[in-house]
Amino acid sequence: MNGFPGISRSLAIAFGAALMTAGTALAADVFAEQIVNALQPTTLTRSLSADRPDPAVQTREDSFINSVRNRKTRSLSLGERDGIAELAAAKPKIDLDIQFEYNSAKISQASLPAVQELGKALSNPAFKGSTFVVAGHTDAIGGESFNQDLSERRADTIKQYLSAKFGIAGSDLVAVGYGKTRLKDPNAPAAAVNRRVQVVNLTGQTASK
Repeated sequence: MNGFPGISRSLAIAFGAALMTAGTALAADVFAEQIVNALQPTTLTRSLSADRPDPAVQTREDSFINSVRNRKTRSLSLGERDGIAELAAAKPKIDLDIQFEYNSAKISQASLPAVQELGKALSNPAFKGSTFVVAGHTDAIGGESFNQDLSERRADTIKQYLSAKFGIAGSDLVAVGYGKTRLKDPNAPAAAVNRRVQVVNLTGQTASK
């Protein structure tokens, strides 16, 4: 199924190289500084002005983002989930090794420090006005429906924690679950690397002065 229509292909070209490093998974002892560095918007210079998204496309993207703000993950349609993934593909992102209790959306005690570091990072003044995707992913063990529901509940948990503990506005966090549909390592579907929380900075581009 096609996702959000009209996403500028130039975005993927502009950010492709940066995402080779920003998208790598980090261990549970991740620090806020690492997260901030990974999610920093790419600055366009005058020489890259041709790669700026078309204003009409940008307007449609902004409209789409606004339509999924403050939505429960379960309310998102398959098309909307695909649209978020398509839009996020060319944006700065980081995969975090955040573990939960078995078959639960409760954050494990061992992973609380990582979530707290995430909260510190997203509270950084550099991200004022930014919108972030918080995406939950599972491995391929278990049924599709179960994993989809679990990933949605876990994404909602992270969003609620960030809002409650760090005062990050819910409208700045788009929570979405993908279950086992977007494995990080398809060749090892049961691997722990697939069980992750991905954070994406949708404000992935700024202009230099």
